[in-house]
Amino acid sequence: MSRSILVTGGAGYIGSHTVLQLLLGGYKAVVVDKLDNSSEIAIKRVQELAGEHGSNLTFHEIDLRDKPALEKLFASEKFEAVIHVAGLKAVGESVKKPLLYYDNNLIGMIVLLEVMAAHGCKKLVFSSSATVYGWPKVVPCTEESPISATNPYGRTKSDSTWKIILLRYFNPVGAHPSGHIGEDPRGIPNNLIPFIQQVAVGRRPALTVYGTDYKTTDGTGVRDYIHVVDLADGHIAALKKLADPSVGCEVYNLGSGKGTSVLEMVAAFEKASGKKIPLVMADRRPGDAEIVYAETEKAERELNWKAKYGIQEFCRDQWNWASKNPYGYEPQAP
Repeated sequence: MSRSILVTGGAGYIGSHTVLQLLLGGYKAVVVDKLDNSSEIAIKRVQELAGEHGSNLTFHEIDLRDKPALEKLFASEKFEAVIHVAGLKAVGESVKKPLLYYDNNLIGMIVLLEVMAAHGCKKLVFSSSATVYGWPKVVPCTEESPISATNPYGRTKSDSTWKIILLRYFNPVGAHPSGHIGEDPRGIPNNLIPFIQQVAVGRRPALTVYGTDYKTTDGTGVRDYIHVVDLADGHIAALKKLADPSVGCEVYNLGSGKGTSVLEMVAAFEKASGKKIPLVMADRRPGDAEIVYAETEKAERELNWKAKYGIQEFCRDQWNWASKNPYGYEPQAP
């Protein structure tokens, strides 16, 4: 029988790509998602992309804070491990609504851990974030770099008391090469690339660039961007690592190990799409760091994982998704 993996937030951007890689890797995937910032259509498309493996995917609309519903699910099926990628993730929103983030991200996590422990499932791959590094004094960030979360979202990602594998994502971008699944944020996008793509397809008039006076080559913030398919493969590598009896609580950076500025990313997307992206320059955004990129040697050594795709592939696949799905999973403008 296929090994059964529970994926929380599996209908979302990172979750859907991870579920697809799980299915193609021979796992059985059970998805729970409250569909707050995701779409059940993504699940259907993942099943289609998985071909004959699509039958190994099941979906349940559940809020992780709903303990009785989660208990019922765990009582009905034995899970080998859990990949936890459910959570609110917008830095700006977390500054404005910190209690919402603590309630959703921390309470949901606590309930999940309680139910896992009660049912003897103690293998967990946890979606952490490079946000926990705050405004690093030294780059690249290693897994031993000081933790200094500068916003509520980052603080909800800082707990490492359980024996788990924490994957510290840097900035996921791109989409599945098929253009069938990708990022589809509700409302105004909080991340750079989804905003750029919405400008490119005509949904928004211009991209607002927050901060043009950073001490970088062009004055804009620098981040480490990682293709979402590389990120999904990192979860599979982490699952395999959990089989190692010596693993307790381990942390791994998942990034490309390279920094790219906002304006460099805009230029690359313009080249991939053939579209001009109008810009509006604005002041720095609260909670944003200047330069953040990863040291990935530990993941390469211990997980046998390394990012394969670069900025050209990010933008190519992002534009392929956007041009085929200008309104995300909606067939037309809402």
